[in-house]
Amino acid sequence: MNKAQLVEAIADKVGGRQQAADAVDAVLDAIVRAVVGGDRVSVTGFGSFEKVDRPARYARNPQTGERVRVKKTSVPRFRAGQGFKDLVSGSKKLPKNDVAVKKAPKGSLTGGASATVKKAAAKKATTAKKAAVKKTTAAAKKTAAKKTTAAAKKTTAKKTTAKTAAAKKTTAKTTAAKTTAAKKAPAKKATAKKAPAKKSTARKTTAKKATAR
Repeated sequence: MNKAQLVEAIADKVGGRQQAADAVDAVLDAIVRAVVGGDRVSVTGFGSFEKVDRPARYARNPQTGERVRVKKTSVPRFRAGQGFKDLVSGSKKLPKNDVAVKKAPKGSLTGGASATVKKAAAKKATTAKKAAVKKTTAAAKKTAAKKTTAAAKKTTAKKTTAKTAAAKKTTAKTTAAKTTAAKKAPAKKATAKKAPAKKSTARKTTAKKATAR
């Protein structure tokens, strides 16, 4: 029997095929989610579903006979209830006008329901705590990144200002040196021009002596 056949088998009992399909999907989804979360799903007279952790081990390849390392894993496990076992073994007969799996006695589901509610609440609280921790960590990382970026910008700005100031000082020194050199150069030329004046004076003196003779 596959899922479609199961839906058809219970369609008349739940009011239609669509209602049966929804019921089957809801039951299977609830079982899978509970087992994946580590909970044990137990149905009185039918059996229980649970998650089992298998440690790492060595196995043998049936085709080659080679020893293979198998990693640690988790698998779902179903254990049939005693009522189910008795019906399959034939020690008890299937009822014709009644359900094969008897309903749980009144009040027996209260504890299980409350336990499930408590587990769900604990899971929600854990999820909320994890989300809060993630948010806090993300906020701390963002703050640290902003501080680092601001410090880097300040350092870069200081270095740039220092370089600009040094460049200005160098330019000022170079300009001052050029100005001083320009001022000194005409003085030398003037001194050089004065020398020919002395020579002309000497010539005039010689001419006067010649005239006197």
